[in-house]
Amino acid sequence: MTRPVVAVLHAEHRPAGLDELAAEIRYATTDTLREQLPGADVLLVWDFFSGALRDCWDVAEALKWVHVASAGVDTLLFGDLVESNVVVTNSRGIFDRPIAEYVLASILAFAKDLPTSARLQRERTWRHRETELITGTRALIVGTGAIGRETARLLRAVGIDVAGAGRRTRTGDPDFGVVHDSSELSAVVPEVDYLVLLAPLTDKTRGLIGAKVLSALPQTARVINVGRGELVVTDDLVAALQSGEIAGAALDVFDTEPLPPEHPLWAMENVLISPHLSGDAIGWRDRLERLFVDNFERYAVGTELLNVVDKRSGYVH
Repeated sequence: MTRPVVAVLHAEHRPAGLDELAAEIRYATTDTLREQLPGADVLLVWDFFSGALRDCWDVAEALKWVHVASAGVDTLLFGDLVESNVVVTNSRGIFDRPIAEYVLASILAFAKDLPTSARLQRERTWRHRETELITGTRALIVGTGAIGRETARLLRAVGIDVAGAGRRTRTGDPDFGVVHDSSELSAVVPEVDYLVLLAPLTDKTRGLIGAKVLSALPQTARVINVGRGELVVTDDLVAALQSGEIAGAALDVFDTEPLPPEHPLWAMENVLISPHLSGDAIGWRDRLERLFVDNFERYAVGTELLNVVDKRSGYVH
């Protein structure tokens, strides 16, 4: 029996744990994928920011399965792939707890005013202040997938009241209690202390958080974005932060990455910035590799794959 051919699209770092696979492995970058993709049965998209597959689709005639080393697949999906019979899977489950912990850390940093404490320490200034309790505050998590649910469970455990926002309104959800329709956020957010963004990037969620939603938030509210930068209209967010319309933002993702050094967000004392690392806890690459290897073993024997993405909705049901 002919061994399957696995093409691995990577950037500077490439996975090192694929030698055990009963397959021919071809490593490629964005610049060399066209040379390595013909005849490949499987594509591991390790560089999940690359759009190379779209550009090389005409030579992907043998492709049966694409696995993405991320939870989001918005940078991968394009019309021809969506309409094809190629199965797409993602790395759902790897980033759930790390991102949930990042959200909690951001909430605590705001409530306990940790950035000011760090600044005063550098200045060797002793200045007593009062801080906020997080118990009894209210968080609305936009995005009710696996990461959103893990985040909801963690926030509830420390006494935060949690609700969700998704495609439709429902009650009695085991993690969120109430789930609101995300298209009606401006009517929901006036009672929210922390607006947590975890939705996948789709046509319906792009620009979801703009001036209308931001102006409806309380002035004491903070926005935490660990989903995709394009969920937010960045200019509207900057304006809301500068005017005091909202109290702050913790941003791990941006519509342009890296965030340009001249961007006004860098200079705002009420903004926490991190470089798209909320899910990257120590050992994350090893866990991504193991998930792909486990899924490949299923592929090799014809067993149903894990984390199959609905290509039209953009996420795993």
